[in-house]
Amino acid sequence: MLIEGYDYGPLEAGESMLACPGFWSNYLSEICAGGATAERPVPEWFGEDGADVDALSETLFDPERWPVLRVPGADGSGVVVVFRNLVGDYGIDFLLIDPSPSYAQQIVSWEGELPGSGLTWRELVRMADSPAPEADGVVEPAARFLLLLPLLNDLEVPEEASARLSAALTAVGVAQDTALSTTEHLLAGLTGKPWHDPAWVSPLSS
Repeated sequence: MLIEGYDYGPLEAGESMLACPGFWSNYLSEICAGGATAERPVPEWFGEDGADVDALSETLFDPERWPVLRVPGADGSGVVVVFRNLVGDYGIDFLLIDPSPSYAQQIVSWEGELPGSGLTWRELVRMADSPAPEADGVVEPAARFLLLLPLLNDLEVPEEASARLSAALTAVGVAQDTALSTTEHLLAGLTGKPWHDPAWVSPLSS
């Protein structure tokens, strides 16, 4: 696979990995680890098994193959997620696809934290809900939303954020009661502050 403007690594399409047990733990746990909580993220937060997470990590983080996840937009724009499996310099690169010059521009890299620019809540929702059905990549809104979630750079997310995130987690296989508590951990990690919707009934809520 070639991405114009990104001349690194042995890239290959990785969208099929979204259906593999253990993917979402591998992809989103680092967000929870950065939250305002002392709890260590566990695969069960994402409805997954630790053995599946470990097995898939060998493929996701293989230096010989760098999985690429494409999130194309209906207007020709989009985001490409690249597992940068460079020995000694692992990270996740997020590339913005600009339809004007038709090449990828690296907007941020993520090594446990998310420095640089990102998306507002409104931008994230708009991109998740505007797939390009005929383009190669992820078109299912819930999966698109979760793939774009690490790019959220908005300390004042709206009240509906919790319901939207919980619904996305449920859509990819997380049990509803678990999705509610995992949503709290993710939003706390993304906004840097504890998050709790008083309407929730969550076993991990304080």
